[in-house]
Amino acid sequence: MSKGLPKRSEDYSLWYNELVKRADLAENSAVRGCMVIKPYGYSIWEKMQAELDRMFKETGHTNAYFPLFIPKSFLSKEASHVEGFAKECAVVTHYRLKNAEDGSGVIVDPDAKLEEELIVRPTSETVIWSTYKNWIQSYRDLPLLVNQWANVVRWEMRTRLFLRTAEFLWQEGHTAHATKEEAMEETIQMMNIYAQFAEDFMALPVVKGKKSENERFAGADETFCIEALMQDGKALQAGTSHFLGQNFAKAFDVKFASKEGGLEYVWGTSWGVSTRLMGALIMAHSDDNGLVLPPKLAPIQVVIVPIYRGEAELEAISAKANEIMASLRKAGVSVKYDNRDTYKPGWKFAEYELKGVPLRIGIGPRDLENGTIELARRDTLTKETFDLNSQPIEEKILGLLSEIQASIYNKAFKFRQEKTTEVNSWEEFKSVLNNKAGFVSAHWDGTSETEERIKELTKATIRCIPLDRKEEEGVCILTGKPSSGRVLFAKAY
Repeated sequence: MSKGLPKRSEDYSLWYNELVKRADLAENSAVRGCMVIKPYGYSIWEKMQAELDRMFKETGHTNAYFPLFIPKSFLSKEASHVEGFAKECAVVTHYRLKNAEDGSGVIVDPDAKLEEELIVRPTSETVIWSTYKNWIQSYRDLPLLVNQWANVVRWEMRTRLFLRTAEFLWQEGHTAHATKEEAMEETIQMMNIYAQFAEDFMALPVVKGKKSENERFAGADETFCIEALMQDGKALQAGTSHFLGQNFAKAFDVKFASKEGGLEYVWGTSWGVSTRLMGALIMAHSDDNGLVLPPKLAPIQVVIVPIYRGEAELEAISAKANEIMASLRKAGVSVKYDNRDTYKPGWKFAEYELKGVPLRIGIGPRDLENGTIELARRDTLTKETFDLNSQPIEEKILGLLSEIQASIYNKAFKFRQEKTTEVNSWEEFKSVLNNKAGFVSAHWDGTSETEERIKELTKATIRCIPLDRKEEEGVCILTGKPSSGRVLFAKAY
């Protein structure tokens, strides 16, 4: 293996970038601001996708696909929506190239200008609501519960692999309902599904909350979110669910005949998570040795490494390894046997540590004699000798994987608790942000102006108004005006 990773404590940003590349997750592409997700990284995303897709389908949603291109006029129909996305849109103006007359290569054919420019989708509300107009006539057509797995483009100038790239992968749900109550119920349900996924599969504790008006999605009446804390004390928005009210229905004239015989606008929601979850997974759990993956999302949950001299020893070890592998696979464990003779065991140990494989099994000639194996955990970097006759191997491994999943979550939860601080004054607020970081729980007077001013002065934003907050009288840390409860501030990605 090459020299070790940079230390998180010395340069967190460099540590993250190096880890993404060295663990074979992703790399920068030939297109500025875009990334190539490599097979190992993509296999983690596929596991995330599979679990989320199952959760969506269990709650009645079905998948569809809508165009990548959006007519420019569609974006003009919902004023706050276009304002929110205008600065990051990629625009298609022509549909043909031709050879330059001077032989210098291809140029855009000036005669092939589109009558109306097309926007490469930054999000699909407009194109989907224009379609829903044809799909919805009566209350019998509702609710309409649709999800799309797709790529989107938001022209970012400062990019970072997984966290912020010009093109990224995501899912976007878009639903239509007969009543405001149903739409709000759907919005909250999807936020809860995201929270459940983050906690149960990513081992990532999250705060469920509502966004302030400043941080709300462009075109939504309310935005609900899940916020997570990374190891450098910065927050990361891990998923959002938007109550759109009737804004897009009115913009695209989507009405339905109600049971009572009237004609009404439908109520809408949209919700999404993206490959940014990969960034959250890396930053929340990994260490100076490499990735730490929760077993439920690890492409390889167990790796078996033989320790041998000569073909005869390898043959005997392989027979035992194949037996163990068959038992584990039967129990649903993803396992790999690495018997490559091109690398020494020590090199392999370092490689699987870097790639975050939760459990490593080592087998040498002495283990064969004693009927044992060595088990090494990635989360704690501890080892134990296990007697194969003491308990069925699959029971032991399944128990350990479950323990590792819980231990990774508990460590992240404890970290978040330690890094969540209540403050009651402006001086305290600045001191915690500068010296301790993390979530700062503070009173705010509820105005956009104060929120903007705090952001200007400290770079901290309101991450969310927690749904479980206590309603309590207080005074705003900046203005001293009355406040009815605390909100969570943090510097964020």
